[in-house]
Amino acid sequence: MAISLLFIVFAALLLIGVPVAYALAAAALATLLVLDLPLVVLVQQTSAGAGSVSLIAIPLFIFAGELMLRGGISERLISLAAAMVGRLRGGLGQVSVLSSLFFGGVSGSAIADVSAVGGTMIPQMVQRGYDRDFAVNVSITAALVALLVPPSHNLILFTAAAGGGMSIADLFAAGIVPALLMTLAMMVTGWAVARSRGYGTEPFPGMRALLLRLVAALPGLGLVTLIFVGIRAGVFTAVESAAMAVLYALAVTALLYRQLKWREFIGAVTHATRTTGAILFVIATAAVFGWLLAYLQVPAAAVDALQAIAHDKITVLLLIILVLLVLGTFMDLAPMILITTPIFLPVAKAYGIDPIHFALVLVLTGGIGLVTPPVGSVLFIGTAIGKISIGQSMRTIWPFWLAAIAVLLLVAFFPQLSLWLPAALKA
Repeated sequence: MAISLLFIVFAALLLIGVPVAYALAAAALATLLVLDLPLVVLVQQTSAGAGSVSLIAIPLFIFAGELMLRGGISERLISLAAAMVGRLRGGLGQVSVLSSLFFGGVSGSAIADVSAVGGTMIPQMVQRGYDRDFAVNVSITAALVALLVPPSHNLILFTAAAGGGMSIADLFAAGIVPALLMTLAMMVTGWAVARSRGYGTEPFPGMRALLLRLVAALPGLGLVTLIFVGIRAGVFTAVESAAMAVLYALAVTALLYRQLKWREFIGAVTHATRTTGAILFVIATAAVFGWLLAYLQVPAAAVDALQAIAHDKITVLLLIILVLLVLGTFMDLAPMILITTPIFLPVAKAYGIDPIHFALVLVLTGGIGLVTPPVGSVLFIGTAIGKISIGQSMRTIWPFWLAAIAVLLLVAFFPQLSLWLPAALKA
């Protein structure tokens, strides 16, 4: 009764358009009333949910990404990518994919990625004769790479949802190979679609221009090295590396590039504050929701239910992926991580699935939901930039969507793709 009420109230509120954080809090409140539990639990758990020290890294990484976005790094990364892959078929589409990989290592956010790279590349592609649907589809699916590379906010969220104790350095390392696979898959798909539509290539600017653009972009790319190597080597904790990332971003954009003026700085502060507030509000309300899941023994029930219908981890992973793909059609990634991790992580552990491997599967599956209607935030932003309807995008996105699914299945059923690098760096 209480479990049904918790999920029914939450789902009903989402369907009528109530923001996720309010839906989580209302569902928890209704369930606490039915169970006759003290309502102070709601306050205690929401406070505890947003009070974890490790969460300090999220607003700092968001702020560092905003500074780099407004301080000139995106233009330099796109320029470097153009010199590297522009001469391939569908040149500007290839540039968009590679730029997303580069910028993902600065922002750690698919939404920031499509806003920065897509905001620049989609209008350029349309201007150069590319179809709007191609420009949008290649840009929004390429943005999924940002979910997997350091400093991915969603991997940090996973550690919080898992109750702590997981190495953020291992999670960051685990995402690198899948991110490269996703980049390659999108480039190959973009090439095939561009070839079928007869798109051309971009001229190669020459080795000298390539080297100059690389030198110009290196300070921005150095942020990735600072974060990853600093955490991996044990020089910084995740929070300390996030603070160093902010200082580094300020130094590069204000002193080296000299493009971060006072107006851009205020814009970065404002946008980072709004984004952080929204994320932390969801984390706080998801904490009490998660507490109720544990109190009502939902994870144990999920393990029993899956054991009744599945007897090996491949089948279990397939079932979890299917459920997550459905949830991703109407739920944003952050709340989905916070809600489903306490349910499915115990299931994964019961079947011998490594938690780090499971984290990559969860984040990647939820990421595909970001480009799937009806509630795909990355899809909405991309179509708005490209000035086309979601229906127009959906009619031709399927090659890119299938490529993303193929990478997801490879990562899911070949765990060494995500576990090899963390193990190698420990050796």
